[in-house]
Amino acid sequence: MSAADFLLAPEVQKLLKVVFAAPTNGFSVAELARKAKLNADEVERTQEHLLKCGILTRRKSEADEPETVEANTSFVFYNELRSIALKSFAAAEPIRAMLRSKFKDSVLRAFVLGEDEDATVQLVVVHGRLVPDESEMSIACRKLSVSIARHLNVHVISSARYAALTPGDNLGARLAGVSAIEIIGQGDTKAKPAEEREGLLQSARKRLAALARR
Repeated sequence: MSAADFLLAPEVQKLLKVVFAAPTNGFSVAELARKAKLNADEVERTQEHLLKCGILTRRKSEADEPETVEANTSFVFYNELRSIALKSFAAAEPIRAMLRSKFKDSVLRAFVLGEDEDATVQLVVVHGRLVPDESEMSIACRKLSVSIARHLNVHVISSARYAALTPGDNLGARLAGVSAIEIIGQGDTKAKPAEEREGLLQSARKRLAALARR
């Protein structure tokens, strides 16, 4: 189930997932049916509902071209709806599912930082003791990008790097921003935290203690 199910019907979510990924593009009924994996009747019914609500708007087309619709970016709740989509069915939930299934032994935490104007989703992955295979991560992200119709820009960092981030760092500032959401928390996967390296003083104390016991 999607976290947005209590607000939006499944058919609405499927259409908005397509339209919000390219809000300035026009979509015909046939194109929406293909991309949203709905039949034409479902698309027409849902599309009319969204047009009446003002969420979609009709785009003028040439005489020999089919009628198309696009996102109504001037709709009063456009930004809120797009944010809901990003935080649930359009990005966060499929990304979470992919990471938890394919990288459950290495991904300790993960954050969606937000979406750029070109529909690129910024993702931060914090790895634990194991590091995700770079090739496997790239392939999985490319496949997911096609599925959600959004590009993914992935930042993979260690738990030590994450712990050292400050609001003065560019990445630290974005993680502290209001648009950042945690999609995987520590303990949500099987990933183990990286072992901390002993400091020189702590190591010396252990050696002295060991010598004293001899």
